[in-house]
Amino acid sequence: MASAYRTGAAPSRKAVAGTLGHDDQIRSDTNSDNDDPDTCLDVDKLIAGTIIPHLLLIRPTAPGERPAIENGTIHPDEALEFATLALTLEAGDLFDRVEAYLDRGVSAETIFLDLLAPAARRLGVMWQEDTCDFVDVTMGLWRLQEILRTVAENSPAIMEGAIAPRSIMLSPMPGEQHSFGTLMVEEVFARAGWTSEVLLEPRRLELLALVKDRSFDIVGLTLSGDCPSDALSEFINCLRSVSKNPDLIVMIGGRLVNSDPSMVDRAGADGTAVDASSALRLAEQLVARVRPLATASN
Repeated sequence: MASAYRTGAAPSRKAVAGTLGHDDQIRSDTNSDNDDPDTCLDVDKLIAGTIIPHLLLIRPTAPGERPAIENGTIHPDEALEFATLALTLEAGDLFDRVEAYLDRGVSAETIFLDLLAPAARRLGVMWQEDTCDFVDVTMGLWRLQEILRTVAENSPAIMEGAIAPRSIMLSPMPGEQHSFGTLMVEEVFARAGWTSEVLLEPRRLELLALVKDRSFDIVGLTLSGDCPSDALSEFINCLRSVSKNPDLIVMIGGRLVNSDPSMVDRAGADGTAVDASSALRLAEQLVARVRPLATASN
C-alpha cells in the first residue's frame, strides 16, 4: 500500500506513495558488499535515468530572470562549496551552516533555489564526471533533502494577500521514480500558497484514479526516461477524460522535454518550464486563464 511522505511544513502539501528512505537505511543499502554486475548496472540506471534528469529540472534561471532578493543573496561559489560539504558533513552540521545564512537575512526561498538546487546539480555533474560515486551522491542528496525539509518546517511561507486555493499534483510518468528535484518544485509551489502533492512512484491506474476522484488545477508530469510523444499524448488524453476538473491543465518537464520543447505541442500538453521558479510563474498564468479569481486578491 502506498505510504505518505511529508516533505515540509508549508500549507496544504503532502507527498504520496513512496519514500526516499532514512539515514540508517541508506547507509545499509549503499554500503553493502555487493559486487553483482547487474546490481551495479541498476545503480547506474537509477542515477542516469532518475537523479540527474530531475536535477536538470531545478537548474537556476539565467541572470536577471529572478527578482533581486532584498534580505540576502547566495553567491554561486557558495553553492558549489555546499555541494562538496554535503558529501562529508552530516545533515545536522550542514543545517548549522544554513542557519548562518538565515540569520544574516537570506530567505528560505533563496536557500532552496540558490543553494540547495545548484548544490544538487553539482553532485550530479560530479557523478557524471566520475569524481563522485553512487554512495556519495545518494548520501549527499539525502542530506540536501533533509535540509530542504528542515528549512521548510522552520520558515513558514509568507502569503501576500488572500487568494483562492490552487492545486497541483506533481508526478513522474507512471513507471518512473521521483527525485530531489520533484520535491524542490513541490516545495516552491507549496510556499506560494498552492495545495501541492507529489506522487512518488506512480502506477498508471493510481494516478488516473486520483485525478478522477479529486479536482486538481494542474497535473505536472516529469519525464526522465524515453517516452514516445504518442504514448505521452495518449496518457494526457486519459488524464483529461477522467479528470474531475473539466479544465485540467497538464504541464510536462524534465530532461526529455528540455531537449525537445516541441514535445509539448505534439503531446497536447499546456506548457513546460526548465526550473521551479518559471514553472510556478507559468502555472499561475495558465490557471488565471481558466479561473481568473484563483489569482485575484479577495
